[in-house]
Amino acid sequence: MSAQPAVNTEGYTTADGRKIGGVLMEMKNITLRFGGVVAIKDISFDIREGEIRAIIGPNGAGKSSMLNVISGFYVPTEGEVWFKGYRRGPMKPYQVAQLGIARTFQNIALFDGMTVLDNIMTGRLTLMKTGLLAQAMWWGAAQKEESAHREKVEKIIDFLEIQAIRKTPVGRLPYGLKKRVELARALAAEPKILLLDEPMAGMNVEEKEDMCRFILDVNDEFGTTICLIEHDMGVVMDLSDRVVVMDYGKKIGDGTPDEVRANPEVIAAYLGVAHD
Repeated sequence: MSAQPAVNTEGYTTADGRKIGGVLMEMKNITLRFGGVVAIKDISFDIREGEIRAIIGPNGAGKSSMLNVISGFYVPTEGEVWFKGYRRGPMKPYQVAQLGIARTFQNIALFDGMTVLDNIMTGRLTLMKTGLLAQAMWWGAAQKEESAHREKVEKIIDFLEIQAIRKTPVGRLPYGLKKRVELARALAAEPKILLLDEPMAGMNVEEKEDMCRFILDVNDEFGTTICLIEHDMGVVMDLSDRVVVMDYGKKIGDGTPDEVRANPEVIAAYLGVAHD
């Protein structure tokens, strides 16, 4: 990453008194092309430490492409990604994880044949320091290290209230619980930024309420910065500190939920025309 420091470091206080820190990640004039198709066109916004930042827009707006740029899976055609005050260049997935960026996926990406506990343990891999041989032999430092990592995982299992299924193969679980396990695996990596790709997709009302509660608790108790894509507007407006609105690859709104609700361009493109 570049050695040039970011300039904008001021934080702010939310209406409910929560302290939000300075800029943790900044997207500067991001453009992403796939051949002749422009998925993202000259978009800039930041994510501040400790906040819940939402990205919304109609289908095909470029939200998932933007999340893939943030996660390092896509390298922008133009523009810069800055993280913790430094410009981030192209990186391999494990390097992104080591930086402190973890994510969940719209289509669940778990190991169905492995237990819930073992799936969550995979989230600790980038934090393990002992060599492969010691891990394979499971002795000495490797044994002590795995015990320490398992203790961390057990705390996450308790936190997300999935103790009863910890030894259950993931393939046997209902959809809502699989989503919770995927969240647990992402948390196991102890991320600075947690990226959630449609965390409520396919859930019933009760499952959505549980997931909303866990997201708020993760942000509050762990201090984890969260960036999410979500189609459920009620969820977005209730959870988010700030919202970026995309349409056809462009940014058409950026602000607090109340500011976004009142934005005429957002209303016309996404929320629908308001009637008296």
